[in-house]
This record gives sequence, structure tokens and C-alpha cells, in this order.
Amino acid sequence: MESRQDIWLWLVQRGTAFILALFVLIHIITIVLTVGKGLSADAIVARVSGNFLFLTYYGLFAVSAALHGAIGARNFLREITQAGRAIDLFSLLLCLTLLWLGLRAVFGLYGLAA
Repeated sequence: MESRQDIWLWLVQRGTAFILALFVLIHIITIVLTVGKGLSADAIVARVSGNFLFLTYYGLFAVSAALHGAIGARNFLREITQAGRAIDLFSLLLCLTLLWLGLRAVFGLYGLAA
């Protein structure tokens, strides 16, 4: 029988999978359209750097990727090892690291980094 924690993690992973699928599609379409218009990476960054909607979008993208990746790593490690709670700790640290790196990149792009 699965624990309540496992059920919640399953729901979060499925939810973040949906968000990531949608956001990756939007990201690819945006890149194809902007590059097709001849915009350079510098021009694209200049256009999105002051836009709160893009800040929110990429922030949610980073949070979803961190949660999805850490939960996936936890599930994979539980299948191949018997490490128990050490896997949970590793997954938490992985999630926090991915969150820090992702949000640091987002805030850096928008000039909000310290």
C-alpha cells in the first residue's frame, strides 16, 4: 500500500509533467517564431527582460522542472536501490539545488539577482 506522501508525489509529478509539456511547446513555438523573424538571442533577451509575464512563465518553468526532476530521480533510485530515507534526503537536496539554479537563471535574466 502506498503512503499518503507517495500519492502526493505522484500527483505533483503528473501535474508538473503537464505544465512542462505545455511550457516546452510554448517555448519551442516562441523560439521558432522569433528566430524566423531574424531576431538574435540578444534581441530576444532585451525584449523579454522587462516583461512580468515572461518572468512568471520562466519561473513556473524552473519550479516545475525542479520538482519533476527530483521526484523522478527519487522514484528511479527507489526502484534500483534499498537506501530508504537517504533517497528522500538526496531528492530534497536535488530539488533545492535545481530550484536555486533555475530561479537564479530566471532572476539573472530579469536583472533581479543579487
